[in-house]
Amino acid sequence: MEKKIGLYICKGCEIADTVDVEKLVKVGDKEYKVPVIKTHEILCSPAGVEMIKNDISAEGVNTVLIAACSPRSKHREFTFPGSVVERANIREFVSWSQEPKNEDTQALAEDYIRMGVSRAKDSELPEPFMLEELNKNILVIGGGITGMSSALGAADAGYKVILVEKAPEIGGWAAKMYKQLPQSSPFEGLEEPSAKVTAERVTSHANIELFTSSEIEKISGFPGLYDISIKTSGGTQQRKAGSVVMAAGWRPYDAKNLSHLGYGMPNVITNVEMEEIASKGKILRPSDGKEAKRVAFIQCAGSRDSNHLPYCSAYCCQTSLKQAAYVREKSDNSIAYILYKDIRTPGQYELFYKKMQEDPGVMLTKGEVTGVSEAPGGNLYVDVKDTLLGSDIRLEADLVVLATGMVPNTRIDADKLAEWKGIFDEKLKASGGKPDPNAKLEPHKVPNILNLEYKQGPELPILEEAYGFTDSNYICFQYETRRTGIFTAGSIRQPMNMLGCIDDGLGAAMKAIQCVEATATGHSIHPRAWDQTYPEVNLQKCTSCKRCTEECPFGAIEEDAKGTPFHKMSRCRRCGTCLGSCPERVINFKDFSIKMVSNMMKNVDVPEEGLRLLALVCENDAYPALDAMAKKREKIPSAIRFIPVRCLGNLNLAWIADALSRGIDGMMLLGCKFGENYQCHFIRGSELAKERLGKLQETLGRLQLEPDRVELVQLSISDYDKLPQILNDFVEKLGEFDPNPFKEF
Repeated sequence: MEKKIGLYICKGCEIADTVDVEKLVKVGDKEYKVPVIKTHEILCSPAGVEMIKNDISAEGVNTVLIAACSPRSKHREFTFPGSVVERANIREFVSWSQEPKNEDTQALAEDYIRMGVSRAKDSELPEPFMLEELNKNILVIGGGITGMSSALGAADAGYKVILVEKAPEIGGWAAKMYKQLPQSSPFEGLEEPSAKVTAERVTSHANIELFTSSEIEKISGFPGLYDISIKTSGGTQQRKAGSVVMAAGWRPYDAKNLSHLGYGMPNVITNVEMEEIASKGKILRPSDGKEAKRVAFIQCAGSRDSNHLPYCSAYCCQTSLKQAAYVREKSDNSIAYILYKDIRTPGQYELFYKKMQEDPGVMLTKGEVTGVSEAPGGNLYVDVKDTLLGSDIRLEADLVVLATGMVPNTRIDADKLAEWKGIFDEKLKASGGKPDPNAKLEPHKVPNILNLEYKQGPELPILEEAYGFTDSNYICFQYETRRTGIFTAGSIRQPMNMLGCIDDGLGAAMKAIQCVEATATGHSIHPRAWDQTYPEVNLQKCTSCKRCTEECPFGAIEEDAKGTPFHKMSRCRRCGTCLGSCPERVINFKDFSIKMVSNMMKNVDVPEEGLRLLALVCENDAYPALDAMAKKREKIPSAIRFIPVRCLGNLNLAWIADALSRGIDGMMLLGCKFGENYQCHFIRGSELAKERLGKLQETLGRLQLEPDRVELVQLSISDYDKLPQILNDFVEKLGEFDPNPFKEF
């Protein structure tokens, strides 16, 4: 479309007190011939917004540049459907972080106007990518309490659900309980299990198609149109779905590894086995059928132990308290001993814990169990040290119950790893593919549950830090995985109790629904859920180097039979990693391109004397950190101009070459922290930027410039208080260098 730009400059929020607004108007008028330029005392006010709307309708303005607050503010006010809207941040980056009425401050504000106009010129309205065929069914894998809750949540919302369970019946572990923990106020008494009622709702629901004794044979395709092959006892069934919830559940930790706690003795059982015994009537011990009236519960049996499960399984303490109630319920003169390292009863279950503390037949003591041995009459001695009683004790019990932990079904035991490795290697060799480039080059240490037809591997990546759980380790992104449209829920995502699994299943169902609805309108999903742009590729200039297919964090780019990359667009989360990876600069978005950022850099005024620095700033953590810093009115150097990018994975080395060859003295890259403990929103953005910078030395050598002129800084959103020092240190370091020799040109 033919552009008609309107530049609107706000005077509020101390802007007019900090800079000469009329000089900003002159930049737009004299340097760029912007046809419509207006100022307003409070641009976000109804009057200010109405002024812009009138210009759009009456003056034909179709590209709006707002020079005011951060683009993270006043989004609703400054959204004008049908018009390109760009923002120049002169509040946080100038008026709130610079000395007022200063020559350098004025120059800074004018540069933000220049960069804003340049960006507005290069930005276009998005043209959403729409699937020709769309399916909104939800596939749920796993028929335990999590999967059933997820299926019902989606089905009740009006969506067709395909529920696949490998067992002959649905219900999972929840259906095997004698009683369940309270799920409603006052959270004090045990309840009858709800899993069977939930299962009846699932089997009778008109929107749910149930497959039992079935497994996923293959999943291919992309969000909005997955092709699902389901292996059943009667053969393979084909279905289509728009998104997937993976709720494949858990299994108890193998108690055979706990011989030091007496497992293997006839009267030492696990908490799972205790449910089976209680369901039959009185608590009878396995060895002789004698009623067990003194029952000892050993907490953290193999949990929080580097030799077994290093994590807390979240449900064990509550389960032991529940089972202590079984003991007390079935015999008035019985006693339950609970021996714990720590008691953990999150949320409302603290009320149940307090109720059990009031029972005189329940004894709780902190201590370390050192051994379980045989006692006369088939009884057992339990030795405990470091107790709250101040001394070592020995308890005699009729029955010992080990509170074994929770192992996700996505984790493979060590003794089976060799078998899985062989299967993986065979499939890898046959397919000609290779494992997820974001993970270590090793087999997926998981059973085949999804069987994805993805270049990056058949299953979800498992993080070493996540102990085999499929939690993506995103910050604040529950349910999300590295495979767009596939969400995890329940105890494969993290250890949780039954009530937590119900909530988690419902949450994942809502994410799955959001995904299919976003796909239907051409929107991305989290974190750029508003985005309708998508990567546009000039394939005529593509050299098939495959860097984009290797670096795409979400498996959105694959290769055809000739090795030419192509996007599966609904997998794309619009992070722009492919844009940064492409050495030919042939991948761009309507509102974010190699040319756009280069032109912004070229429009910065470079003085003959004094420093001029640029910083590429990740929109997810670094930009919010800068805003938070400015809100505290922290002062920062006026020599730095900030350019927002979607992710540091966008970094294209052409930008650095363009900037430094124009006389820019140095560049800073502000992005998220590396690694599994703190992943960036797009998995590896900062890390990829660092890898690309490793190739920079040769480029700077050709320009006869020092490599230290470019610096990458890892930040979390909470590091806003460190930014002034980081920025000042960079400016001080660059001040010791000779001026960029390209200033002369």
